[in-house]
Amino acid sequence: MANTANLSLPLLQAAQAQKHVIVNEALIRLDALVQLRLQSLTVPAPPLGGADGLAWGVPVGGAGEWEGQDGRIALRDNGGWVFVTPLAGWRAFVVDAGTDMRWTGGGWTVVGGAVAPSGAGIGFRVLEFDHPVAAGGVQDTAVAIPSHATVFGVTGRVIEEITGTLTSWRLGVDGSDNRFGSGLGLGLNSYVRGVLGRPLTGYAAMPLRLSPEGGSFSGGMVRLAVHFTELSLPASV
Repeated sequence: MANTANLSLPLLQAAQAQKHVIVNEALIRLDALVQLRLQSLTVPAPPLGGADGLAWGVPVGGAGEWEGQDGRIALRDNGGWVFVTPLAGWRAFVVDAGTDMRWTGGGWTVVGGAVAPSGAGIGFRVLEFDHPVAAGGVQDTAVAIPSHATVFGVTGRVIEEITGTLTSWRLGVDGSDNRFGSGLGLGLNSYVRGVLGRPLTGYAAMPLRLSPEGGSFSGGMVRLAVHFTELSLPASV
């Protein structure tokens, strides 16, 4: 079966039987690949319950039904998988990373900075996540600042009132528990705007650290956003 050069859409052939099957397959691919949204670039195997029409970027080491499909786009279709090879320059919004990415021919890199023909570049990102405040004292977030990222600041918003015996709280990282703020409010929509005078670079993943002041936590929810830049490598040869 012949396919189009860019999106690999199946083409109708002369005297084609079951024409609607071919046309529908092409429409399904168009529906997913135009305004491309990838659910993740780090999930190594097909997720359970993935709905038709959703797409993932298969990372190195694809497993299960994604084995041997490293670097390709896995599109959920009719309960199975269709695989499409991206071309250099394709862009996608990556849902779990919350950022736009570009395919360099050897990998996905963040859009929003300078990129060399090899894929080496610099990109700016915002990593946003919700942290449920656990009862007790000092606690680290489950989501961490990526390794080798250069952080300019952290912002946040209380989206469920922070409760407990505390009077306020601090936000930081290991080694400086107030790096991004102290005396922070507890009420709904209280916020933190932790801008660094000198960017912070870590060479291992770093969780954020919440510390109660004047008591302990009992509950609440905080939405945190890490503002950082990262460097991408030239594509492998």
